[in-house]
Amino acid sequence: MSFVVKMNGAQNNGIHNNGTNGNFMNGNGVHHVSVRTHVSVNPAKLKSSRPRWTVRPSEMSKKTLNPIRAIVDGMKLTPNPEKPMIALSIGDPTVFGNLPTDDTVLQAMREAIDSHKYNGYAPSVGYQKSREAVANFYSCPEAPLEGKDVILASGCSQAIELAISVLCNPGDNILVPCPGFSLYKTLAVSMGIQVKHYNLLPEKSWEIDLQHLESLIDDKTACLIVNNPSNPCGSVFSKEHLHKILSVASRNCIPILADEIYGDMVFPGCDFQSLAPLSIDVPILSCGGLAKRWLVPGWRMGWILIHDRNDIFGSGIREGLVKLSQRILGPCTVVQGALESILNDTTPEFYQSTITFLKSNSEICFSELSTVPGLNPVMPSGAMYIMVGIEMEHFPEFQNDVEFTERLVTEQSVFCLPATAFEYPNFFRIVVTVPEEMMIEACIRIREFCARHYRPRSQDSHELDQ
Repeated sequence: MSFVVKMNGAQNNGIHNNGTNGNFMNGNGVHHVSVRTHVSVNPAKLKSSRPRWTVRPSEMSKKTLNPIRAIVDGMKLTPNPEKPMIALSIGDPTVFGNLPTDDTVLQAMREAIDSHKYNGYAPSVGYQKSREAVANFYSCPEAPLEGKDVILASGCSQAIELAISVLCNPGDNILVPCPGFSLYKTLAVSMGIQVKHYNLLPEKSWEIDLQHLESLIDDKTACLIVNNPSNPCGSVFSKEHLHKILSVASRNCIPILADEIYGDMVFPGCDFQSLAPLSIDVPILSCGGLAKRWLVPGWRMGWILIHDRNDIFGSGIREGLVKLSQRILGPCTVVQGALESILNDTTPEFYQSTITFLKSNSEICFSELSTVPGLNPVMPSGAMYIMVGIEMEHFPEFQNDVEFTERLVTEQSVFCLPATAFEYPNFFRIVVTVPEEMMIEACIRIREFCARHYRPRSQDSHELDQ
């Protein structure tokens, strides 16, 4: 083999032969080396040493799992071809077209577009004017807000992600309700944060089991998530119960992430009370948005309200939220441009109409299913959902709520979400935003399904004796 080596100290006074192995240097400083070798080089081996493509998914992506999708995608969903499908599983109030948003909301968007003022980038935390509009809408003497206390986000889901991200480090744990919105776990686990589930009590209209909640707290607990009104339960906590929750947080110095996306979507006779005005010392990040109350989930407008009257968060949490929001440069600017009008001009009649409809459908569903042997619905007080317990011992054909709801689709073309998706087996969740006639038909089909598969305990015992 021969190698050519360029030498820095090249001599230019001719060729100097050192007489060893034929090595010599020419006047241009190029050193020629001849090496005798008996090793033969395989071209294939040289080729195999080249780098290969090794593109792997990140650990974060591998840890990201949506429990609802994981369960639903694994279900065998083949509807009965003789019956039109009724989907009671999707938490989107716009699916069936029977709950349009208010005309003033649409007009605000038209004006924002026509103004040509909102086609560029906004500050990552949102336009100051839009932040001030949200602050003014939610501010009250007990929990005053200014524009600087509002972070706009791409939907309430991103607001929740920002709040978890700024409060927690890998190795920390957060306390989440069970049953509860599955996104909390999806986000936390992907970030290396442990999830601890505290129990809700169906026999007490889904109030928090406070003793269980407090038993889960340790020195790694970074955040308590309180979802009120609740998805999937449709429950609304009383002021007294909220005070007790705050006492637990205060005793243990745990900040609260309040998921209040369904705030004020409560039925007549029940009042919604936001957590922040009740807090004396517990700092709260309250997450909300336009999606549910204004019936525009696809517009992706959410927010975080920073309640920190005792300056416990300090500047660090606020600065952290600003930095985290810079990762996607904020929510849709057109919706931001319309936000002030949406908040201030939407008519009370629009809100009331939505609530009246949701209450009526909830009452229909509860009334119809309460008389079905083997089912135990829990009447909601707000939001868009009703949870129904299954007495699985009376349905021996099915091992769990997933199999129960799977067969309900196969036989009756009614799709309810198994509550295993919310870490709460032997229940299913019904979305009550469907048209009334569809809700009635769905309840009739559920009744038929249960009548076909229900087995009294006495019959089960008799069969076992045989």
